[in-house]
Amino acid sequence: MCGIVGIFDTRGAATVERALLNKMNQSQFHRGPDEGGLHVEPGVGLGHRRLSIIDLSSGQQPLFNEDGSVVVVFNGEIYNFQELVPELQAAGHVFRTRSDTEVIVHAWEEWGEACVERFRGMFAFALWDRNRKTLFLARDRLGVKPLYYALLSDGQLIFSSELKALLVHPSLSREIDARAVEDYFAYGYVPEPKTIYDSASKLPPGHTLTLRTGAPLPAPRQYWDIPFKPLPALSEGDVAEELIARLREAIKIRLISEVPLGAFLSGGVDSSAVVAMMAQVSGGAVNTCSISFNDPAFDEARYAALVAERYHTRHYVDRVESDDYGLIDTLAGIYDEPYADSSALPTYRVCQLARKHVTVALSGDGGDENLAGYRRYRWHLYEERMRGLLPLGLRRPVFGLLGSVYPKADWAPKIFRAKTTFEALARDGVEGYFHGVSVMSDAMRGRLFSADFKKRLQGYRAIEVMREHVRNAPEHPLSRVQYLDMKTYLVGDILTKVDRASMAHALEVREPLLDHKLMEWWSGLSPDLKLRGTEGKYIFKKALEPHLPREVLYRPKMGFSIPLAAWFRGPLRERVRDAVLGETLAATGIFDRGYLQQMVEQHQSGRRDYSASLWTVLMFEAFVRRTRMV
Repeated sequence: MCGIVGIFDTRGAATVERALLNKMNQSQFHRGPDEGGLHVEPGVGLGHRRLSIIDLSSGQQPLFNEDGSVVVVFNGEIYNFQELVPELQAAGHVFRTRSDTEVIVHAWEEWGEACVERFRGMFAFALWDRNRKTLFLARDRLGVKPLYYALLSDGQLIFSSELKALLVHPSLSREIDARAVEDYFAYGYVPEPKTIYDSASKLPPGHTLTLRTGAPLPAPRQYWDIPFKPLPALSEGDVAEELIARLREAIKIRLISEVPLGAFLSGGVDSSAVVAMMAQVSGGAVNTCSISFNDPAFDEARYAALVAERYHTRHYVDRVESDDYGLIDTLAGIYDEPYADSSALPTYRVCQLARKHVTVALSGDGGDENLAGYRRYRWHLYEERMRGLLPLGLRRPVFGLLGSVYPKADWAPKIFRAKTTFEALARDGVEGYFHGVSVMSDAMRGRLFSADFKKRLQGYRAIEVMREHVRNAPEHPLSRVQYLDMKTYLVGDILTKVDRASMAHALEVREPLLDHKLMEWWSGLSPDLKLRGTEGKYIFKKALEPHLPREVLYRPKMGFSIPLAAWFRGPLRERVRDAVLGETLAATGIFDRGYLQQMVEQHQSGRRDYSASLWTVLMFEAFVRRTRMV
C-alpha cells in the first residue's frame, strides 16, 4: 500500500517544481515509509511513497516500461497480476520485476484505457505516456483506494492519495463548498465526488480520467458498476456451496505477500467468515487481531475468542477503555475533511494493534452492504410495504401530521419510536431511506444552519446525492437501497475510515468481500436469499453453519460502537460545550448558535439524545480548528 502524488500541466510543457512535488509527496510519508521516489520531466511530475508488500527488492516506483516512455505511480494491489504476466509476455512485453505494478504499464500499452477492466484488485494509479502526451488516472471499482484531484487556475492538474497532499500546493483554493457542508451534516461524511473544498474532487469509484496535453479537462469515464443482474435459479444448497467456493477463492488470491499477514477479527459474522476461510486455505496458523472494551455493552471479544480457538489462530487482543477519546484531534488530521463516524476511534486502535504483528490484514468490510446485514434494510422493506398501501398524495399529509405531533422518544425501545417511522412514511422510498440514514434530519439541518448559510446553499439538499445514484439503481426495493449504500455509505464512510486509519499506521488492509467478481455474483442472488423475514445475510449464514459457531452466526448485531452519549454527559461535558458553543464555529457563520446551545443543554440534561449530532458538530469544529492552524 502506498501514496501517490502528481502535477500535470494540461496546457503544455511547463516546468514542474521538483521541491514542491517532493513536499507534497512527503506529506503522505505515513502511507509508504519504506521508500520514496520522484519522476520529473517537462509538463509532468510524479511522486510515490512505498509500503513494500510484493517484490521487496525491485518494485520501486515510479516504474517505467522498457524504453522509459510510459511511467506509473500506483497505490494498491493487482491480485491477478500473475495471470496477466504470461499473456502480456506472449504479446511481446518484457518484464524486469516481479511486482504487480509493472503489469500496469504493459497492460496500458496493450489495451489502453480498457486495461482497468482486466485488473482484479484495489487500486488508484496515475500513468504518463510521453508518446501519446496522455495522463491516465484510474480508481478501482469500489473505491477501496482514494484518489483526489484539482485543476488549478494556471492549468496545472494536481492529484494525490490524500487531500492533505493537495493542500500543500500554494495555489489550491481553500474555499469551503457549501453543498459539501450540507452533505456532511446529513451523511456524516462528504460523499463522492465532492470534497469539503470547492476546488478539489474525488475520482469516483469505477472511473478513469484521461487527460491529454492541450485538451480541456474531460469528465471522468465510468468503466464498471454493480450489475444486480439476476442469476439462474439454484437450490439453496447449491447457492451455499458456490458461495463458500467463491469466498475461498477471493480470500486465497489476497494471501500473496512477502511480509507478515493476518486478519481483523471482531467476532461478527463477516470477519469471522474471512478468518475461517483463511485458516482453511492457509499453510500455517493465521494471525488475528481484536479489540476488547471495558464496557460490556460494546464488547464482542468473547465471540472473537470462540473463532480464534476453533481455528487455532495466533490471537492478539488490545483493550480499549471506554474513555478513549483522546484521538479526536488526531482523527481530524487523518481524514483531512470533516468525518463523523465515531467507530473511527476503535478502528484506529485495531489498526495500531495489527501493525505490531503484521503488515497486511484482511477485513470483513462489505458483507452488510452485499448481503443485507443492516437492520435498516428490514425497516425499509416494512416501510415500503406500508407505502404501497396508500398513494403518496394521501400518505404525505396523514403521516406528515402524525410525524409532526408524535413526541420524540430517544429513550424508548425502537418499536415505540414511531415519530421517525411516521416521518419516513410521509415520503417516497428514496426520501424515506435518506431520512432514516441521515445523521441530522432535514428539519434539524434547517435549524442548525444560519440564514446566511442557507442562502449560500441556494436550495441545495443532500438528498440530491441519492437522487443522482437512484437513476441507475435496480428496481427491487432491497437491491435499490443496497446499491445506494454501495455508492454512498460504503465508499464515503466505511472504506474511507479503514484506508485512513490503516495508512496512519502503514498497514495494508485487503477486503475480500468486496472482490468485484464475488460482488457481481452476490448482486445477482434473489433478494430473499439475502434478507429472509427478519434474518439478514440469510444464505451467507446458512452457508457458514459448518464453519462457525451458531452463537457467532445468529447473535444480535452489535457494530463497532463507542459510548458517545455517556461521554458527552460526563468526561467530555466541558469539551463539548467549549467546542460546539465556542468562537471557532461562531466565526464560520455557518451555524445558528441558539440551536447549538439547545442541543447541548437538552443532551447534557438527559432530556434528549443528541450524541450523534453533537459528535458530527464536534468533528467539524476539529476540522475547522486544524485547518486554521496548518
